[in-house]
Amino acid sequence: NGVVGPGIGGQTSPQLLAGFRQGLVALRPRLVHIMAGTNDIAGNTGATTLQDFQQNILAMIDLARGNDIAVVVGAIPPSRKLFWRDDLDPRPQIREWNEWLRNLAFGRGLTFVDYGMVLADPDGGMRADLGNDGAHPNRPGSARMRALADRADAEAAERADAPAGAHVSVARRE
Repeated sequence: NGVVGPGIGGQTSPQLLAGFRQGLVALRPRLVHIMAGTNDIAGNTGATTLQDFQQNILAMIDLARGNDIAVVVGAIPPSRKLFWRDDLDPRPQIREWNEWLRNLAFGRGLTFVDYGMVLADPDGGMRADLGNDGAHPNRPGSARMRALADRADAEAAERADAPAGAHVSVARRE
């Protein structure tokens, strides 16, 4: 029941997708928790459109499901500034991309976890007491994320183990 975090800090969704088959599918995990988007919005590997992001996420989900791996879709954490991109206010894109992620997860019967529930301030940025740089959670912020992630992962695993047609209640904010 170990947890492996194959993601590398700063990666974008095309980089995650490129390593997905070898780095994740080959490990034969029971579940994958996909959380990407901040670095795409920041343009870490060049401009990324919403459509590009969507195609990368869809491909990861299809690879996982095609290999009997349960999927949790994680929301992009809130941020009002990306310290490496002072010229960018990512909040509008984060809202738009998270709405798409939420609808995708619910439409495909996947578990969705909204980290903004525990990290966001009223303006859609990360609460100052839960992050040190406006984009990355600190220890208390990470603890809040971990609690949501653990619950979402457990629900996704339960859903994957349920007999066909069974209903598994998933706590979520809609």
